[in-house]
Amino acid sequence: MTMATAEPHPVQAGRVFLFLQGPHGPFFHRLGAMLRRAGAEIWRVGFNAGDRAFWFDGASYLPFTEAPEDWPAHLRGLLDEKRVTDIVLYGDTRAIHAEAIAEARRRGLRVHVFEEGYMRPYWVTYERGGANGHSRLMDMDVADMRSALERSDMEAPLPPGHWGDMRQHIFYGALYHWFVMFRNGDYRNFRAHRDLPVAREFQLYLKRLLLMPLTRVERFVESLRIRRGGFPYHLALLQLEHDSSFRQHSPFESMSEFVDLVLEGFAKGAPGHHHLVFKAHPLENGQVPLRRMIAASARRLGTEGRVHFVPGGKLAQLLNDARSAVTVNSTAGQQVLWRGIPLRTFGRAVYAKPEFVSEQPLAEFFALPTRPDSRAYKDYRRYLLETSQLPGGFYASRGRRQLLRQVVDMMLSPHDPYDALRNGTAAPRQQLRVVR
Repeated sequence: MTMATAEPHPVQAGRVFLFLQGPHGPFFHRLGAMLRRAGAEIWRVGFNAGDRAFWFDGASYLPFTEAPEDWPAHLRGLLDEKRVTDIVLYGDTRAIHAEAIAEARRRGLRVHVFEEGYMRPYWVTYERGGANGHSRLMDMDVADMRSALERSDMEAPLPPGHWGDMRQHIFYGALYHWFVMFRNGDYRNFRAHRDLPVAREFQLYLKRLLLMPLTRVERFVESLRIRRGGFPYHLALLQLEHDSSFRQHSPFESMSEFVDLVLEGFAKGAPGHHHLVFKAHPLENGQVPLRRMIAASARRLGTEGRVHFVPGGKLAQLLNDARSAVTVNSTAGQQVLWRGIPLRTFGRAVYAKPEFVSEQPLAEFFALPTRPDSRAYKDYRRYLLETSQLPGGFYASRGRRQLLRQVVDMMLSPHDPYDALRNGTAAPRQQLRVVR
């Protein structure tokens, strides 16, 4: 008996998705496979051997081996040849993605942008057209969000008490760069979107993996000193210097500029018995000598006995007793605001709304910080959790499964997450589960 071939669902008929670069690991491959099962046509452009290693369907893989300056013309040819309707990518600032977004806008194509969660680590971000400083959230105020929420009575979920995604994140990063280092012969024209050479980045990932036990001990000892110190303290939340949010949406050229600014404001404004704690990003790889840089600036300003450095780790325990926090535009600012702690930012961020982010001069902020409007922030947070923030993760298998259950239907929807809520077409949200 001959089996009938299922026809694509009318909503998916004619949809052609072109995947560009994604998060390290197999998430984009799993996503493409599920979209294909939904009836869409799927293609993936690979720019190096790391991209190829995590895309397991050779028939749909399209290697780009030309020089970077040939990418715009190559892209236009692909869009015409494959009759692409949708482009999928991770992060919107690297040159190949920025060019793709610009071309998609000229043609009226949908652009699906994935990013680490604005309220990471328990959620990821899915938007259309742009993320971070290019997100539609930048042009929304809290009143707009409250208006859209009138159609919903969902209770915003609390984050779980455990997160187990970091080891997989670091592992896939190291493995990806290994392929780029040792299997990239077919992609001799490849240029990384970061200034750091691929070999050096691989070394830093590997070093971080090997030193994780030692770093954990160091972090525990320093955190214990702070908790038992009995002094009031402020937090400075550091970011990765190569991160697109820092490079593209802040006024600083380097992390050292931010460190100097914060220490000068602290020295001028904070009471003499207050301390300052610099917390490194969980994925900080040692490229920037943060500890040495902070110590040198503290000595110059006469605050060395009141300044601490914590190498990565979770933020929650440090936030429990913090008086205030400062950052450029780190997504960790969301955890600060959730606890009602005063926050000062210096870059463009989706959460930098006047209702809950201070605009005080830094010395004044350290002396007497203004508190956020917690009601306004809770409405903002609930709005994000009903629109662009999805439970799950890119790196751990359980997190990927949880994410795929929700995001594929959102990508196939005619409405982006924000319009779907306002139009009443947003899908029900899953209860948050622990990602292990």
